[in-house]
Amino acid sequence: MPISVPAGPRGPHGYDGISLSEARRKSMDPRDLKELLDKVSKGALSPDEAAARLATLPYEDLGFAKLDHHRALRRGFPEAVFGAGKTPEQILAIVGRIAARGQRVLVTRTNAEVHVRVAAVQPKARFHEAARCITVEVEPAQPLPGRIAIAAAGTSDLPVAEEAAVTAEFHGASVERIYDVGVAGLHRLLDRTETLRSADVVIVVAGMEGALPSVVAGLLETPVIAVPTSVGYGASFHGLAALLAMLNSCASGVGVVNIDNGFGAAHLACLILRGKRPPEGVKPTS
Repeated sequence: MPISVPAGPRGPHGYDGISLSEARRKSMDPRDLKELLDKVSKGALSPDEAAARLATLPYEDLGFAKLDHHRALRRGFPEAVFGAGKTPEQILAIVGRIAARGQRVLVTRTNAEVHVRVAAVQPKARFHEAARCITVEVEPAQPLPGRIAIAAAGTSDLPVAEEAAVTAEFHGASVERIYDVGVAGLHRLLDRTETLRSADVVIVVAGMEGALPSVVAGLLETPVIAVPTSVGYGASFHGLAALLAMLNSCASGVGVVNIDNGFGAAHLACLILRGKRPPEGVKPTS
């Protein structure tokens, strides 16, 4: 049964029935905040008007969900929507509210049926089948410096690897995919060593015994983020064996995220890339 979504405030500072340009004032990232404060300091915007544009801090309550429109202000990237366990109606309502405020939308762990529902009202919605993700590119992402390489042990690991790739690209990263390079055929990995070494962050996705991150980290000085997958026979315990192997890696400094958490690995990798960006107003040296 369709969900009744509470109506938001109306009027000159509301978000029901207003244009996209007006709606964008209701979301906030660091650039938006600086622009807002500059306008106040120059007298182009009154303090009351500025306060109205920040009125939804810290979140917008839909009844069944509380949307954190200002997460980019605190963390650098907007809130993502975890689709598993949510009804199509809930996802549709959440995506609509986020997109209406001029924010880009990422939905993870979802399916084609939900995409059809979202695309009917969000024409820019794209379904990434292998990754099980939906993206709505309201505006282009600000490009991140550097590059992420994603290495996957086997074809069965691709859903998690693609979740990481789509998430990283959504956040503005350049991504190199290196797939089916597991330790059962080590020569396949060694053929791509130079590509791995040229990346600024490497995400390594593997199930079974979870050995690939240790091998990769032993070849590089680059940060390595390991993602165990729930791929394997009975003794793999749905990814627990790979998780423990990665946590016990003899290669120093391997970071490990949760089982099947391609999204989390990509988010961390993008935070690392953001740290490479020079402060605002400072031009990078050639």
